[in-house]
Parts: sequence; structure tokens; C-alpha cells
Amino acid sequence: MAKRQAIEALDEMLRDITDSNLLFGGKVMVFGGDFRQVFLVVPKDFTKYSNDPLSMMNNAILTPKNESVDHINQLLIKRFPGTQEQYMSIDETIETSQQGQYEDFLNSLNPIGLPPRKLLLKLNCPILMLRNIDPSKGLCIGTRLICRKFERHFIFAEIAVGDHKGNTIFLPRIPLQPSNRNMYPIQFTRRQFPIRLCLSVIINKSQGQTLETVGIYLSQPVFSHGQLYVVLSRATTLAKLRILIEPQDSDSDETNSTTNIVFHELLSLAQCT
Repeated sequence: MAKRQAIEALDEMLRDITDSNLLFGGKVMVFGGDFRQVFLVVPKDFTKYSNDPLSMMNNAILTPKNESVDHINQLLIKRFPGTQEQYMSIDETIETSQQGQYEDFLNSLNPIGLPPRKLLLKLNCPILMLRNIDPSKGLCIGTRLICRKFERHFIFAEIAVGDHKGNTIFLPRIPLQPSNRNMYPIQFTRRQFPIRLCLSVIINKSQGQTLETVGIYLSQPVFSHGQLYVVLSRATTLAKLRILIEPQDSDSDETNSTTNIVFHELLSLAQCT
């Protein structure tokens, strides 16, 4: 969750302290995610889920990339029972004189950590908090909730996990900015509900969790060391694990295997130290 600039500063400091040009001064660094940033819920039976969503919180669809998560979420919300609610964001440039020129461009952006321009929800669907609103009441980044009622300017939701499970809260629209402001040439705010649909989630958000039923979608091989092991070890039994692999070669019929990414250099370095 740390910014790139913080990691680069640590690298430079260790090189200076050790008087070495090696990465991180030759020291072995282990980076890990926050295990509390838990995965989202994924339904196997939409009718059962919509009637009793809390009973399905130990099921998940996991995939390596955010773009696959967004794609799966959009497919599943269409199949989710109920009437669809749509909330459009208000995107505004910091410099008001630039609004007319860049408004369409801002509407097309989907920055990591911000809610989408078009938020599509249905009654009883699961959502994920994207900001720390009131941690004392359980409303913090990664909190999973269930939509209970929709209004024009706010959403009623029920906290689905943790010490505050079962509490009903209401979420307002708030102005949000990208966490990495240097990524975009135009500084802007997005006024939207600080949530994202969570019918699918990336693999890294499930690390450290034990799930009852796991679906894995691999549109391409995983791209980091140990990630395949993480996702395959989330389910309690092999019978509760399902994997969908898309072949990289359109002419190939091979759909029952994928590549396990292992950086042997990293393992050798760890053994040496």
C-alpha cells in the first residue's frame, strides 16, 4: 500500500548507509500486504446469496489483475437479482478554468483506489470501503458491507464483517482524489460514494485468509513470485476449488495448466544471507 516514492527513498538511504550500489544496499527486503484488507464475497447461487448475503461471506472469486476484477464485477452484477441502481460521479478539475476542456477525459479515468465513474449496484450486493470514514465504527479501508437501501444522495449499508458486523450505516458522496497525484497531468476530484462493488477481488487481497469456496480466474499466468501458491492455498479443500484458465495461444487447446512464477535469484540470495 506504500507509495513508490517511499520505497525509492528507503532504497537510496540503505545504499548510502552501506556504501553500496546494490539494490537496498544488498539487504534482503520482504514486502507484504495488509492481511486485514480482506477479499470480497462471490456468490455461487445468486438467489440464495441475495436472500441471505451474510451466509456467503466465505466464498470468493480471485484473479491477478484489477482489470479482470472490474470485468468480472460488471458481468456478475448484471446477473445479480433485483433492480439496478446507477450513481454517476461528478469529476471536477482543481483549476476551475480547466473543467470544460478536460471533463470528458476525467470521466474516462478509473484510478486505483477511487470509485468508478459509473457505480452500478443492486439490493443486497456486497461492496468494499475505499476510504477511512469512521474507523471507530468499523468504516475503514477494506471493510465489507452489504447494500440495504438506496436513496438519491446516500446509501444504507450493513457491515458484514468484524466487531461491528450487523450495524447499519449510511454512506454519503464525498470528494476523493487519486492517491498518486503525479500519475495524471490534470489534478481533479471525484465526488462519489467511497465504495466499489466486490463480487471479485485481486489475489493479493486474499493473502492470509482461509475460504470455504474459491473460484480462480486466470486470464493470463500470474506475474509475481509465490502468487500462484497464495491463491491455490486459500480454499480449505481441493473439492472447494475451481480454476478457469484462458489459453495464451488462441490455436491451442491446452487449458488445464498455467505457469508458476518463481524467481530463483531471490531464493538464492535469501540462502546466501
